[in-house]
Amino acid sequence: MKVFISADIEGVATTLSHEDCRPGNPNYPYHCDEMTKEVLAACEGAMEAGADEIVIKDAHGPACNIDSKVLPPCAQIIKGWSGHPFLMVEGLDKSFDGVIFTGYHSAAQMNCNPLSHTMNKGNNYVKINGELASELMINSLTASYVGVPVYCVTGDRGLCEWMQRMNPNIAAVPTSEGFGNGTLGMHPEVAVRTIKKTVEDAMRAHKPEACMFPMPERFVAEINFKEHTRATRGGFYPGAQQVDTRTVLFEHNDWWEVLKFFSFVL
Repeated sequence: MKVFISADIEGVATTLSHEDCRPGNPNYPYHCDEMTKEVLAACEGAMEAGADEIVIKDAHGPACNIDSKVLPPCAQIIKGWSGHPFLMVEGLDKSFDGVIFTGYHSAAQMNCNPLSHTMNKGNNYVKINGELASELMINSLTASYVGVPVYCVTGDRGLCEWMQRMNPNIAAVPTSEGFGNGTLGMHPEVAVRTIKKTVEDAMRAHKPEACMFPMPERFVAEINFKEHTRATRGGFYPGAQQVDTRTVLFEHNDWWEVLKFFSFVL
């Protein structure tokens, strides 16, 4: 069984501020260690459920946060950014049997995590078909685009609850709960144990088709930028439309085309 893991850091059990997640900050290695442990727990859970090949995308910031030395021998890791439009799920294709997301966080403007944002801090919000879009939403749509089910997500409670509204068969581990600029975090050791068990149980419990993320027939992507100059530039992307001083729209039936729009404009 072949499993893909996309790992972020702002939704692990320990993080509170963007400084926690930045290389050079004294606390950064501590949170990278937690990120690594939560990824390892997801690997171990997947292996208990039968996975014998795992590919991990280190998907935060410099994309070189995870300590590869502690990962199981059956795991490979993709570090860095090649420029491929799949971004945080680069390497994912139809050869995989399932996807797991670890350390994910709520979307920009969602009051569920002090670190809520979508891809970067240059936008006020990103919407898909009128709904605030998180990185999890974007990457889950990509999983459905290539025909791969999502078995589990770990991250802040608001994001986990959102995912289970979208598909209650997709398991979730709420490692923290945000309120304003504060968080209530699960104990890191408990988070690691819970992630391992939840991933194993989730992969055993459902058939792949039950864990597919819902895929719309058409997409209306909307980006509202903090700086009007970025909207002006984004409006020149082929097929995009600048609708006001800060907002750009892009509509298409093909998710791949939306991903390319995000890659160049977002």
